[in-house]
Amino acid sequence: MGKYIKKCKIYKNTCIKNYNNGTMNMVKDMQYKITTYSEDETMELAQNIESEKFPNMVICLEGDLGSGKTVFAKAFALALGITDNITSPTYNIIKEYDNAEMKLFHMDVYRLNDIKQDLGIPEYFNKKGVCIIEWADLIEDILPKNRLDIKIRILGEETRQFIIIPHGSKYEDLCERVL
Repeated sequence: MGKYIKKCKIYKNTCIKNYNNGTMNMVKDMQYKITTYSEDETMELAQNIESEKFPNMVICLEGDLGSGKTVFAKAFALALGITDNITSPTYNIIKEYDNAEMKLFHMDVYRLNDIKQDLGIPEYFNKKGVCIIEWADLIEDILPKNRLDIKIRILGEETRQFIIIPHGSKYEDLCERVL
């Protein structure tokens, strides 16, 4: 386990699911549930994940307004060495940061309609940087197969539950090392 906060609760599940045309296929899904009790703990979680970054990494964030998606992105950027003020790129859709040890492509796709392809979003997945996508569930049809899904639930004023689902061996290995 990484340098993670001692009072967080961590659970690991393995599931059998995936129905394809009425047929049940066995698939191993890893899922981690982590509860943070402050913004600092949320930031530490993001920094732990950043410590295992790799080129073409894709992190997909999902959660209600105010759940901590941008806080997570800010902490990840800070750990990368980005000193710019990180804000949600709601109106810009994509902000690029290249003044760090690896490029960061921070996306907020909340306001997208049917122009996903026109923006070239899939091209960012292969630019040798890290993509953090807020509201990623809105563009699920163009997301890469291999990625890290993070669903954030608000449990209280400062308390958040992170449901982390790795897709692909690189992301499974990352989770095993830091969670």
